[in-house]
Amino acid sequence: MDVGASERAQESVADGELLAGMRAGNSAAFAALMRSNNQRLYRLARGFLGNDVEAEEAVHDGYVNAFTHLDGFRGGSSLATWLARIVSNEALARLRRRRPTIDIAEMSEILAADAGPFATAEPTPEQAIARREIRSAIEKAVDQLPPYFRSVFMLRAIEQMSTEETASCLGIPAETVKTRFHRANKLLRQALTTQFGAIFDDVYLFLGARCDRLVATVLQHIGVSAELPSTMPHSDRRASYRTPP
Repeated sequence: MDVGASERAQESVADGELLAGMRAGNSAAFAALMRSNNQRLYRLARGFLGNDVEAEEAVHDGYVNAFTHLDGFRGGSSLATWLARIVSNEALARLRRRRPTIDIAEMSEILAADAGPFATAEPTPEQAIARREIRSAIEKAVDQLPPYFRSVFMLRAIEQMSTEETASCLGIPAETVKTRFHRANKLLRQALTTQFGAIFDDVYLFLGARCDRLVATVLQHIGVSAELPSTMPHSDRRASYRTPP
C-alpha cells in the first residue's frame, strides 16, 4: 500500500471513531473534530466572504448544520471534506444574500483593469524588512480577489491542498480549480511585487482563544456542554477521546 493510500485508510478509521463518538453524544469527539478543522474552515469561509466576523459565523452555522444532521454523512468522503462542503455552501448562501448576482468573469475583468492600491506601488522599505507589514499587504490583496477565486487560492496556496482535494471540498471540477487558481495568481502578481513564501503560514490565523470560543459556542448550541482542555496540542486532540462502549 502506498503512503497516500495508507494515510487515507488511517483517516477513514479516525473518522469512523469520531463519527461513532459524536453519535453517542461524546463532547470530546465533537471538540476534536472542530479543533482539527477550525483553521481550514475559517480560511475557506473568509476566502468567500472577505470578513472575519461573518466568516466565523459561517463556520459556526456550518458546524451546527452538520452536527444536527450527522445522518447526512454517507461516508463518500472524509469528515473534513464533508464539513468543507457544508461551510462552503453556508458562505455562498451568505454571499448570495449580500450580492444577489455575481458574475465571476465580469468581476475578474474589473479587478484586472483596476487591481487596487497595490497595482503599481513598489514595496516600501518597511515592507521589505517588516514581516507584519508584508503579511498585511498580502491579506489586503487576497481580499480584493473575486470570492470564487479567493476561496480556491486560500485552499491551494495557504492550506496547501491538492487540486483534487480543493475540487472535492468546493464541489467543482478539477479543471475549474486549476483555472481559478491560475487567475487568482495572475491577479495577485498584478497587485503585489513581493514574492510569496513562508509568510502565508501566518495569514488569517484562527487559533487560541478564538478557536476555543468557537468550539464552546457550537457545543452549547447543539446541547453538549463539555470539551477538551484548550491547552492540549492540536495533534493530540483528535485521538484523545474514547468512544463509549
